[in-house]
Amino acid sequence: MDEAAFHCQSADITERNRTSLFGPPPTSATPAQLGTSMRSPISVITAGLRNMSLQAPGLRQTNRHQGAKVPGQVTLSDSSKLHVPPKAISVAPVGKGAMGPRRVLIIVENLPVPFDRRVWSIAKTLRSADYVVSVICPKAREYTASEETIDGIHIYRHPLPIEARGAAAYLIEYPVALFWEFILSLKVAWRHGFDIIHACNPPDLICLIALIYKLFGRKRFLFDHHDVNPELYEAKFGRRDFMWRLLLAAERLTFWVADVSIATNDSYRQVAIERGRMPSDRVFVVRSGPSVECVKAVPPAPRWRNGRQYMVGYVGVISQSEGLDLLLESIDYIARKRKRNDIQFVVVGRGPDLQSIVALAEKMRLSDRVTFAGRVDDATLFEILSTADVCVNPDRVTKMNDISTMNKIMEYMALGKPIVQFDVTEGRYSAQQASLYAAPNDPIDFGDKILELIDDPDQRMRMSEFGRRRLQDVLAWHHQVPRLHQAYDKLFALGSSQ
Repeated sequence: MDEAAFHCQSADITERNRTSLFGPPPTSATPAQLGTSMRSPISVITAGLRNMSLQAPGLRQTNRHQGAKVPGQVTLSDSSKLHVPPKAISVAPVGKGAMGPRRVLIIVENLPVPFDRRVWSIAKTLRSADYVVSVICPKAREYTASEETIDGIHIYRHPLPIEARGAAAYLIEYPVALFWEFILSLKVAWRHGFDIIHACNPPDLICLIALIYKLFGRKRFLFDHHDVNPELYEAKFGRRDFMWRLLLAAERLTFWVADVSIATNDSYRQVAIERGRMPSDRVFVVRSGPSVECVKAVPPAPRWRNGRQYMVGYVGVISQSEGLDLLLESIDYIARKRKRNDIQFVVVGRGPDLQSIVALAEKMRLSDRVTFAGRVDDATLFEILSTADVCVNPDRVTKMNDISTMNKIMEYMALGKPIVQFDVTEGRYSAQQASLYAAPNDPIDFGDKILELIDDPDQRMRMSEFGRRRLQDVLAWHHQVPRLHQAYDKLFALGSSQ
């Protein structure tokens, strides 16, 4: 799944006190707790784990959700049908229990928050339901504060030594990230407490932190399945070696530790059930649809067309699996073979292969036809995509991309943009008639599909209207909220029955 484009951030940001590693103790701390800062590190960790015993909120049934059908739910087989027992239904407000508010700690290592749109949508949804929400995530260029509170959500960020690109580099990045995540989890436990660890992959190693808290703190674990890492490794490095088998083992361990799992689509749900051997009633599909309130078209800005009549837009990560080299081949075909000089291409985003893609564009003498905008703020992004006549997703057809849902597809649809992409299972499910589908990894056919749309404004309009309607009626975030609450209600119901 690609990098989120739209963040819908709030300006309500408050810097936190930085008096010590664990900060000020809770106002209701006991004398013993107040003395914790004077103890040894081992005693601090032991006391923290001991004080984090589970407080399972009481759960009551209501009729307002019973038998309710979740919009857009698709099942791949009879064994995967979603069943939510009556005891998993909660009262309103969802985050309230008999023993106080529900508390959740979300850990994500791949992207900072609130930049990660899916994680931020989940955090805001839970907070609006009166959960106490804390998030641990990495720092990045635009997100350097170690601690801040946004919209009542407590965010703790840790450094990363490198941005891993090779297989060996992950052996440095992941252990360092796990160390900081565990240290910060103790800090969150001390300041805010938590009943649930909500872990977002990659990597499939955060379960090790959850396992410690399950054993010593009686916490529950929800696994948020963003990527199928064995397939991601195979797509990136082209082999199934010891590292691939290690990733497969880590995935199985994660599913074994998880009490409940949420998947971004039905393909990932099947992975959880079949490869992860999770009970089907503990796996919920919560798609990464954007919020229709956050994604708004704006008047087009002709300057992005670079003096040309038409514009094609791309937003996402710039890396090998995203197929930007294939897109450049398509652009070269459109310019040289089809003799078209009336189309400008604008690429938004950055990633590990940005410099090599820019260099390739220069080598192919396409620099005047392709604008690399880098990572931009939301206002600029909306302006660029609102100016585009067509949007593209050149992700290579691999096992990973075939079963993954790309955020960019739904974001294009939210803005009413007709799409060209290669033919992959989940991409076709998301876009349906809002997209044309090129032959797998064929840049010539991809270029022809772009020209087909450019030269047919009526078809563009039909696809635009279909995509916007499908997003609003089926895929948008507000359709995912009931599923997220069902997953959490199931999680607390499991705890109360143990």
